[in-house]
Amino acid sequence: MTNQGGKPGRVALKIFLWGLAVYSVVGGAFAATSAASEFFASLQARLIKDGFDAETVHALYGQPGVGFEIRGVGMFFRHSEARLNYDQFLREQRIRMARQYMVEHSGALAVAEERYQVSREVITAIMLVETQLGTLVGNQTVFNILSTMAALDDHGVRKAFWKELPQERRLTRKAFEKKADRKSSWAYNELKALLRYGQAEALDPVAIRGSYAGAMGYCQFMPSNALRLGVDGNGDQRVDLFDHTDAIASVGNYLKHHGWKPGLTRKQQFKVILKYNYSKPYANTILEIAKQLKG
Repeated sequence: MTNQGGKPGRVALKIFLWGLAVYSVVGGAFAATSAASEFFASLQARLIKDGFDAETVHALYGQPGVGFEIRGVGMFFRHSEARLNYDQFLREQRIRMARQYMVEHSGALAVAEERYQVSREVITAIMLVETQLGTLVGNQTVFNILSTMAALDDHGVRKAFWKELPQERRLTRKAFEKKADRKSSWAYNELKALLRYGQAEALDPVAIRGSYAGAMGYCQFMPSNALRLGVDGNGDQRVDLFDHTDAIASVGNYLKHHGWKPGLTRKQQFKVILKYNYSKPYANTILEIAKQLKG
């Protein structure tokens, strides 16, 4: 049901839209039925063309729970950074939690501090804001999120997605198209990194849970960063970002890679933290938490 270019044809698109109406939703994603399979057909072809094993790709997209993620990716196209309340992380209760975390993981933090020259307070502050110290890692299937976003490269699929996107706080069509152009390419690269990361660490990529944008682990790395800058902190020969020691070491390595070193001014520290999350309120909050933790 695809045309010669590998894109979903009109019949496939009709099947997909019909599937949206009749298939049940599990965790916000439409299950990997014939409709969802058609939706990801051109994406699978791209992955195979780029060197991924065809049998493995088809097996991944045939797994239960793999499907088209409207809810999660829809949030990505409505989300506004200005709506996030970073002040919540400066409350006394959160600072107490962070101090307790520093006690419980003092060994891993000390090693990271020595090896990467990043203070334990800054590493802890990032862990606090990203996942509340590993307690809230996100409940989205990262594979579904990235696959759905990458599939928006197909304009027929993108049109169908737009029709199903909730209208509340929805971008204008022009803004949506512009963002979809940019993010579908980004997501495809992250999807490839996820598959490579899963292969390198003997992990099922479909089983990895994370944020609506595809970030994963206690430190919320994107797959490309997990592949490039993730660190085996506990010496078990694996990079597991759902392990506190590995996550702590990975944060230290990430910041060092982007220029963190002893003696930086606050302004210089601020610029490095923006490499972790390009949000000025975020960077200011990290530095303020670290300051309070030093007190």
